[in-house]
Amino acid sequence: MAYMYEKTNRVLARHQDVQDELERVTFEIAVKAEEILAQHHVDWHSRIEVEEGRIDKYVVLSDDAGQKAALSIEYGRKAYTVTREDRDGNEYEVEVPATDGLYVLATASGLPKKRKGKVRVD
Repeated sequence: MAYMYEKTNRVLARHQDVQDELERVTFEIAVKAEEILAQHHVDWHSRIEVEEGRIDKYVVLSDDAGQKAALSIEYGRKAYTVTREDRDGNEYEVEVPATDGLYVLATASGLPKKRKGKVRVD
């Protein structure tokens, strides 16, 4: 019986009407997410991308800055200290302030704005 449901779900998921609606909803969420990023001037390394799997489509907040930057934009981060070096080789510490999350993807998709489990974003 479970096999029948699995096969039916696979057939329905690939149906052209379902794929068209998925395309429409994905585009709508991506446009909203881009607007939210623009409102917060988070546009230096960040961008919204739509990725496609075999059946599903995904709206992704991507950031080239690394160090979990996209995760920090979405959920915020705690303050932390970074050690830097000046031109003379002297080390000094820089305090990076905490930030609140923008919840770009959650807001754009209408999902609740909360962290899931033990997500660490510092």
